[in-house]
Amino acid sequence: MATITAALVKDLREKTGAGMMDCKGALTETNGDIEAAIDWLRKKGLSKAAKKSGRVAAEGLVAVSVKGTQGVVVEVNSETDFVARNSEFQALAQSIAAVALETGLSDVEKLKGHHYPGGGTVEEAIANSIATIGENMTLRRSASLSVAHGVIGHYIHNAIADGLGKIGVIVALESTGNSTTLAELGRKIAMHVAAASPLALEASSIDPAVLEREKNVLREKNAGKPANVLEKIVESGLKTYFKEVCLVDQAFIHDPAKTVAQVVAEAAKAAGAPVALKGFVRFALGEGIEKGDEPDFAAEVASMTK
Repeated sequence: MATITAALVKDLREKTGAGMMDCKGALTETNGDIEAAIDWLRKKGLSKAAKKSGRVAAEGLVAVSVKGTQGVVVEVNSETDFVARNSEFQALAQSIAAVALETGLSDVEKLKGHHYPGGGTVEEAIANSIATIGENMTLRRSASLSVAHGVIGHYIHNAIADGLGKIGVIVALESTGNSTTLAELGRKIAMHVAAASPLALEASSIDPAVLEREKNVLREKNAGKPANVLEKIVESGLKTYFKEVCLVDQAFIHDPAKTVAQVVAEAAKAAGAPVALKGFVRFALGEGIEKGDEPDFAAEVASMTK
């Protein structure tokens, strides 16, 4: 039986990031063979990751990556905000965004199966991080925008590292105009989107079911009025609704006297060419996730010491 020295345990810990006691156990099981111990820990770690996969991951990071006329936003979740400050997790989110940008993939399942820098797939890289860091992690969603000519404006709110934060926005501006002017406009509109959280680019792009629900609300609030009056009320109410939820109709946060559409039209003069706002993506970390009960971390930590 090989002697398991503190130096050997330390070496294995540095190579794997696993806990000290786990490293000692792995070396004991493999009679001091460090390569075998690494494999043993990976197997054990992945097993733990599988058990953790049912736990809600609603924290994490939104990553934005832009190059030229293409941009992507991805959301990578973890269980706790503490992990979002982990450099390994940050590198994982940035690398996944880079893969999404390179491939143009918005389909999460296809993105998970794509090659990850350094070897393996994106999904395997996530599993390896789960094993090392010890929390459930998920690649929740990915979206991309591109234009033939112009810029992809972008903004990260509460950025904690390059391209990483809690809210990520990309905005597509189609134009052959001055790139500096377009980039400045794109960033300001992206900041607006982060703050105002529009539902759609314009009225025609609102989900018909959402629009019908809004009409029904207006009709019910004004029930009993003559049909011709009611329809005028609904029409007026929808105009107000569009100003609230459609990006082009919203009051621009940097100059509330103008709508976003008016700002874009004025920018065309400065850019020296027509400018078209083609789309936007806004990801806010954890939106729509049912978090449920908070985990009992004290009990979990206590169980690990037994």
